[in-house]
Amino acid sequence: MGDVAMSVPVLRALTMQYPDLKITVLTRPFFKPFFRDLNQVSVYAADLKGAHKGVLGLYKLSKSLKKLNVNAVADIHNVLRTKILKLFCFGIPFAQINKGRSEKKALTQGTIFKQLPTTIERYAQVFKSLGFPVDLSKPTFPKPSILSDKLQVILGHHDTKWIGIAPFAAHESKMYPLDNMESVIKTLSKDFKVFLFGGGAKEVEILNKFQSKYNNVVNLAGQLNFNEELDIISNLDVMLSMDSGNGHMAAMLGKKVITIWGVTHPFAGFGPFNQPDHYALTADRVEFPLIPTSIYGNKFPEGYEKASGTIAPETVVNKILSVI
Repeated sequence: MGDVAMSVPVLRALTMQYPDLKITVLTRPFFKPFFRDLNQVSVYAADLKGAHKGVLGLYKLSKSLKKLNVNAVADIHNVLRTKILKLFCFGIPFAQINKGRSEKKALTQGTIFKQLPTTIERYAQVFKSLGFPVDLSKPTFPKPSILSDKLQVILGHHDTKWIGIAPFAAHESKMYPLDNMESVIKTLSKDFKVFLFGGGAKEVEILNKFQSKYNNVVNLAGQLNFNEELDIISNLDVMLSMDSGNGHMAAMLGKKVITIWGVTHPFAGFGPFNQPDHYALTADRVEFPLIPTSIYGNKFPEGYEKASGTIAPETVVNKILSVI
């Protein structure tokens, strides 16, 4: 999800700088709302569990795509499926992202420790190779969405700052310890409205407990469709996120995003778009010197899963206060 969200600022800049371009995004149906305000962009939803499943399904997909009469393909994913599509789309210019796998491997093995090109910069390079260089230095963002009556009832009055918090990630090693996060929520909710984001029954149960214990805390998990979630995020004053999709969703909407990093690190290039370096709060590498242990947070030595706990709740709260 984060990879898809990071494409949005690039496509917004691309279509503004090349107003005659028509872009078709091939992605999963679930992600269609990401592109809802890009007038020159349409979405072709891939049915990867049905009609487009497997090699035969990809062949059918390639035939459908050729009917769109595309002039070129920008592959910003570069996985097995898109490599197969490249074979089927023979004759069409087909530029693929350089994911920098070797330098990312060197980063996680400790050979180097430096900022690598960001994923968004790598996306832009694909379009440049097709003859469309993209300037990302002066980004624009959509205006905050007008909230429906349903959302206004859920959210209440915007008479103080609105803070979004997304405390979960795909791996525990990328999450801030929940007792620390509860301390952050408790402190912030004294003066601000705090909205909690998540999904899944277990996450809903945890967030409901936070909501019941503290005033000015609203658990949104399980209450919204994807469009509604984006509408709310677009109205936040700041989002606190792990190294996860929620941070990228807020960033693509022009929000300030504070991120907490455990065994991963922003040097790998997955920091949210257009955020100052100091918005990223990273674990103590003196105590956990092997960070980043992996790119996705799925590999780490024993004991490293709590690395983000070296970031004090006071540090998180003070960072949020400094930006709002």
